[in-house]
Amino acid sequence: MVKKKKTKAKFRLIHFIILFLLVYVVIVFNHQRKLLNNLDSKKEINEAKIEELEKEIEDLNEEIENSGTLEFVEKVAREELGMVKPREIIYIDVNKPKDPIFNIFKKDN
Repeated sequence: MVKKKKTKAKFRLIHFIILFLLVYVVIVFNHQRKLLNNLDSKKEINEAKIEELEKEIEDLNEEIENSGTLEFVEKVAREELGMVKPREIIYIDVNKPKDPIFNIFKKDN
């Protein structure tokens, strides 16, 4: 009878160890799957940012190429410096004071 109890105890111990290892493996795989999904979403976000920055670089390179033209000079003079052509009239909409073109007309405090 003593041998039967030892074999039953060993049998139960082996089953417990195998069950524990299976649960551990399932938990580890689940955790790694979540990490992989998280990294995939971060990768997609970073790829979208890269595409946006590449487009911005392309636009800036195009602007650099066109920087010597008269159209570019006029655009900068109008948008950034607030300059106007002779006999040109500017109408200011008082309902939209946040327009960046008209910020140059405000006094700095």
